[in-house]
Amino acid sequence: MIDHVGFPLSDYQASRAFYGTILEPLDIRPIMEVTPEETGKDAHCGFGIEKPEFWIGTGTPLSGVLHVAFTAPDRKTVDEVHARAMAAGARDNGAPGLRPHYHSAYYAAFMLDPDGHNIDVVSQACRIVGTHGA
Repeated sequence: MIDHVGFPLSDYQASRAFYGTILEPLDIRPIMEVTPEETGKDAHCGFGIEKPEFWIGTGTPLSGVLHVAFTAPDRKTVDEVHARAMAAGARDNGAPGLRPHYHSAYYAAFMLDPDGHNIDVVSQACRIVGTHGA
């Protein structure tokens, strides 16, 4: 449904390093960088698996809090991303665990990136498809 999403952050290099570290267990990596000379204004880094889908950049940081959720293949990967985020200086916004108020197999961790955006990594690997409200 969405081809890609991007937003500016207050410290591009620190955020690039942060996302590079925490997204690695999901096989998400920097795929493309665009310089201010190429855009005429800001630098951007696109992360993805096959193509850039998650972009960060320079510019005026957002004034509110953004929520971005990444899909993990399993619960172990959720745990690993959360541990990496904590080691990289993220603030915990919800330790890894089940969130049954979403559905019985929603296993997620929430962390705040360097700008305070809510980053969610979730495994729904055991979800039963077709169940209303699941």
